[in-house]
Amino acid sequence: MTPATLNDIFFGATARFPDRAAAMRFKHDGTWHDVSMATFRRRVEQVHAALRDAGLNAGDRVAILSENRPEWAIVDFACLTARLVDVPVYPTLSAPQIAYILRDAGARALFVSSQALLDRVLEVRGDVPDIELVVAFDGSSDGIISMAQLEARGAATGERYADWEAVAHTAEPDDVATLIYTSGTTGDPKGVMLTHGNITSNVVASLQVLDLNETDECLSFLPLSHIFERMVGHYTMLQAGVVISYSSGMEALGTEMLERRPTMMAAVPRLYEKIYARVVEQSLRHGGAKRAVFEWARATGEKYLDYRLNRRTVPTGLGIAMKVADFLVFRKIRAVTGGRLRYFVSGGAPLNPEICRFFIAAGLPILEGYGLTETSPVITVNTFELLKPGTVGPPIPGVEVAIAPDGEILTRGPHVMKGYYNRPDATAEAIDADGWFHTGDIGLIDGDGCLRITDRKKDIIVTAGGKNIAPQPIEAMLKTNRYFVNAVMLGDRKAFPVMLLVPNFGTLASWLDQHGLSGLAPADAVVHPQVIDKLEREARSSLRDLAQFETPKKFLILANDFSIDSGELTPKMSIRRKVVQERHADAIAGLYA
Repeated sequence: MTPATLNDIFFGATARFPDRAAAMRFKHDGTWHDVSMATFRRRVEQVHAALRDAGLNAGDRVAILSENRPEWAIVDFACLTARLVDVPVYPTLSAPQIAYILRDAGARALFVSSQALLDRVLEVRGDVPDIELVVAFDGSSDGIISMAQLEARGAATGERYADWEAVAHTAEPDDVATLIYTSGTTGDPKGVMLTHGNITSNVVASLQVLDLNETDECLSFLPLSHIFERMVGHYTMLQAGVVISYSSGMEALGTEMLERRPTMMAAVPRLYEKIYARVVEQSLRHGGAKRAVFEWARATGEKYLDYRLNRRTVPTGLGIAMKVADFLVFRKIRAVTGGRLRYFVSGGAPLNPEICRFFIAAGLPILEGYGLTETSPVITVNTFELLKPGTVGPPIPGVEVAIAPDGEILTRGPHVMKGYYNRPDATAEAIDADGWFHTGDIGLIDGDGCLRITDRKKDIIVTAGGKNIAPQPIEAMLKTNRYFVNAVMLGDRKAFPVMLLVPNFGTLASWLDQHGLSGLAPADAVVHPQVIDKLEREARSSLRDLAQFETPKKFLILANDFSIDSGELTPKMSIRRKVVQERHADAIAGLYA
């Protein structure tokens, strides 16, 4: 039966695969451990019973502050089956930010993973009086019980809650399942109310266009606190019978891809940019014949891809050349991912078409999609049947998309949120009387029905001369240059745009060695005249095809990349332009002096 609620997904999967040895995997002390489907179901039942026994009632909010791990999934489904509303909290947030979300949501219980995160909670415990129960995944202390103790309580009281499956199935599609606070690029975060029906409809529709089955294994590393990984890497995988392996984090991702050899992964463009930059850098570092072979293979892949994407017959000679290019270059890139990866799914931010095409040519297709927290999240996605780099694909089944007169992308359907928690005015502003959700993104629909994102409505730079500039595509041009890892364009209401650049200091080190500047620290390098001249020339070369009004007139070279800790990035790695502008206000003012 087609699931109507997230509880239908849970009970359906545990019934279809009752004897599965590994529903999910996690790494502890350097060793991978399996969690069987039976164990998963039993632990969910025990936590469900313990939560009800603690006096929590349908509709109460329960917060989860944790990295990706099996306990996150267990608590999520325990809350859902008890008809509670869970509130995921990014583990990267500061103590005051955590306190704001807990207060705004009115959370009565909190699950927290590590001691470091628990210490952050204890800093603000007095500011969140509604919290009655705190459960720590790793250990316990005064007033805080461990996950093991909670599960033991649930096991001891389980008979009183033997009706747990019947209770779970009383959930309706319109019931709020989760309250997700948008990280936001400006202002306080808002709680997005997503219902069982919102997310479940997105899972069902996504599985109609994504190729997933019970022989697949996915490596989950994007935060489950974000709806992209939660819908794709959590609910969709469970519904499709895919084994979920939880990565230890971005730093360990390369090693763990080789260990687990996933067949599918969801990621944000930052990962693909890093892999691409590393591959290009390695090819150029060797120089000579190896560099020539790489450039030939890349050019061959581009030609081959044009034929395949346009569904034209590949000439015999080009087909042979592509096999040689694959043997010499592309198969080595696939080996870095574990050698079994069938495809990636990309979301969260725009993906540079050049990078997308390179991965497809290398036999690692990236299916780029588009969506927001408020849309559960998927609105559109590329498919193998209609794969168009540079677009985010056609709408998934059941989803409507329209373009407003001012170019804003609108969407309507079962995926659109119930509203913002306790923010009726904000809800009315986002969802019009006809049910259309206003995304805040600018785009167009091409002749194949594929959506192309041109920029964020609020990110559009309007110069003092009245010229409109979309910064994201311009920033993407610089991110394919091996000398840069990041770029941010500014200039709203100014006479001309400027660009903040973060160098790739690994690549720059080789250039410094060649020019007698080896050992120069980043802080010294970014103010050295020769380095500034080199990086500005590289930037202008990457941007040479822009119109004059779009071209940055001045550049600011930064010694440190933007980060979540500094507040310049949201937890999903989106730039907070206002924060960047404020942090570098004096230096930016100097560019306009």
